[in-house]
Amino acid sequence: MIENTKLLVSLFARPATAMSDILDRASLFFVAVAVLAVGILLQPHFPFSFYTPLFVLALVYVPGLAVLGKVLARIPGRLLGVFLRDYAPLFTCTAMAWSAANLPVAIAAWLIPRNQNLLLYLTIATYVYFLILVFFAVRTVLGIGSGTALAVVSFSWIPLVAVIFLWGPLRFVLGFLASPFVLLFLYYYLRSEASNLASGLRTRQNFRRMLDAAAVNPHDGEAQYQLGLIYQQRHQLTEAIRRFQTAIAIDPTEIDAHFQLGRIAFRQGRLKDALAEFQTVIDQDEKHHQSEILRELGALYNSVRQFEDGRRELATYVERRPYDPEGLYYYGQSLEGLGRVEEAREIYARAIDAARAAPIYLRRSASKWSRSAQRQIRKLPVTA
Repeated sequence: MIENTKLLVSLFARPATAMSDILDRASLFFVAVAVLAVGILLQPHFPFSFYTPLFVLALVYVPGLAVLGKVLARIPGRLLGVFLRDYAPLFTCTAMAWSAANLPVAIAAWLIPRNQNLLLYLTIATYVYFLILVFFAVRTVLGIGSGTALAVVSFSWIPLVAVIFLWGPLRFVLGFLASPFVLLFLYYYLRSEASNLASGLRTRQNFRRMLDAAAVNPHDGEAQYQLGLIYQQRHQLTEAIRRFQTAIAIDPTEIDAHFQLGRIAFRQGRLKDALAEFQTVIDQDEKHHQSEILRELGALYNSVRQFEDGRRELATYVERRPYDPEGLYYYGQSLEGLGRVEEAREIYARAIDAARAAPIYLRRSASKWSRSAQRQIRKLPVTA
């Protein structure tokens, strides 16, 4: 209880880190009770029952977030499988976000004199803050980029529209479901299905606990590396860097950690650091990660307009992996930079074809490079 309360409070100070901690340690039971408790505080001042926010979050808003995330982020896999994996983690983070966002206005409604205008402004601010917290929740749970997470949050009002139009019958249904006897009946007959929904959260938390236990061993660099990957996926790059550096300190030959440090440095614009990390990888194994080190190095050279150096690295990469749309895109970029327009056009076209032919589980990442290649083709000058 104390630990979960600290997680709730931490959302006010450091929401991005707090969402990661909530995903790893929060109790599903605690977040449900927290929503109910805040609902009780709000009930005298708002026209809904104390249990309504919990049911709307659990039955409408969070399922909508899961579906929007699947569609907009093009998460690979069947919708049902993705939903079962992500529903409980999303609900835990979103419910904690709702409790944290509404707790101040609930307290203020009791402490300040009745002032409808002030309460309206506080409510608007509350739900803006709630959406900000949902943004961090979606980005952390689904491991998607900030732009896509923002799109998911921007469209998250869509499932709530149905609730508004169907509020009359839904209010009756929610009141019926809130009956203790109905809840006991549903729990008895649907507890296995509820357990399946909660399994996504349990699996993530158990995996994290095992990694933390392994990381206690001062000689286990692999555990530190795996923790770094988790933080990297959740966009907590400072902690990811620390974990990768710890893995290298334990085992200087941990080539994967050097590779990830180089990728992070490149995306942060620390090009000298990125080049140093990539060079370390090249010195140990130029075919590392299916030769992706050559692709990253070529992209880095392109970014500083050393197109000939980029072309050299990427030509080798494309020869080894001729159907990678990202590598083909960067290769076309280097050829375009060298003024070899027709060759660049041909390579961009190959990138588009490679993205279309990619396996289903790679379509999400491949489509990005297909769109980029199409934009570049449109920009190329037409030659006689």
